[in-house]
Amino acid sequence: MKPSGAHPEKALSAAAVRGAAKPGRYADGNGLYLVVDPSGAKRWVLRVVAQGRRRDIGLGGVKVVSLADARELATGYRRIARDGGDPLAARRRAQATVPTFEAAATAVHSEQAAGWRNAKHAAQWLSTLREYAFPVIGQRRVDQIDTPDLLKVLSPVWLTKPETARRVKQRLSTVFDWAKAAGHRSGENPVDGVAKGLPKQYDRAAHMTALPYADVPAFVARLRGGDSGELVRLAFEFLILTVTRTGELLGARWPEISLDAAVWTIPADRMKATREHRVPLAPRCLDVLRRVRELAPDSELVFPGRDMSKQLSNMVFLMTLRRMGVDCTAHGFRSSFRDWASERTNFPNEVCEMALAHTIKSKVEAAYRRGDLFEKRRQLMVSWADFLTPAASNVVSLRA
Repeated sequence: MKPSGAHPEKALSAAAVRGAAKPGRYADGNGLYLVVDPSGAKRWVLRVVAQGRRRDIGLGGVKVVSLADARELATGYRRIARDGGDPLAARRRAQATVPTFEAAATAVHSEQAAGWRNAKHAAQWLSTLREYAFPVIGQRRVDQIDTPDLLKVLSPVWLTKPETARRVKQRLSTVFDWAKAAGHRSGENPVDGVAKGLPKQYDRAAHMTALPYADVPAFVARLRGGDSGELVRLAFEFLILTVTRTGELLGARWPEISLDAAVWTIPADRMKATREHRVPLAPRCLDVLRRVRELAPDSELVFPGRDMSKQLSNMVFLMTLRRMGVDCTAHGFRSSFRDWASERTNFPNEVCEMALAHTIKSKVEAAYRRGDLFEKRRQLMVSWADFLTPAASNVVSLRA
């Protein structure tokens, strides 16, 4: 395709826009041009006559503004010119209202935080962008940011802090989706293209190292007699006994627990699947809870930190594992439990999955269970607790 000369050219296609390489103007019709600069950059320009004067209006680069978007913008500005207005002035007014990335992210946070699972997540959502994105693109208008800019945000942490990088990427995407919906930018979400410019991360599951299930009883025995604080040891044992997630345990409150019914009901807003989850408590769990109540009788939190009004840090279990010289993660005990349940018991798959609060993906299984299989799960969790303490001689006193 050659640049336009004195004679009109046929309308452009998306393929023609991608293939245009020679510097010059390429006409789409009705005054809309694709301009290829000597540097190779491509942008859209609309030429109109308004109020008796010729106006050239820049509509943005092709990486941000697609052919379809450029045509839509051009139609709007032609209408303004036809009605006697000044489309260039209208363009400038529109640009003046486009927020910076920092302002857009703050707006998203203000509008959506009320619907998020908890206050901690809401605070972290904005703090990650403040730390990693704002210094790079915070003062740029959202309609001027493209994929290369986002690579500058993500590249420094993509391999060194993979989980943080994934969260930043997800939050960047949310902001740009909002910006498009609010009319502040057009074209594709620039986050969609960053994967092609970033190296492959290690498999997330590789970091969730688990002990072989046969080694877990010995670990629990060591834990009970270890040198970590008693409340930390009890919390860690309770985590293993209930195979809950760390965040679910650390946020546990006494009103959620019934010692008489031997059940812990975790509310939906603290569950990953945002559904209430009932955890059957084996006798050993009840022993742990009674001792915890003695240690912190005035705290609403089941496992408080040193400040009884605040929960334990999510680092306490990792530090305990390091102190014990054990190469695994707290989350990995869920995998140990799943392997044990599969290899050492005859409980159905859906019972084991429900014990982990996993969503049952099979429609057949989901229809079959029709509930939360609570009593079957109780039998499973009692068996797990018995496996963790195979003989009375292995039990270390809670007060030791």
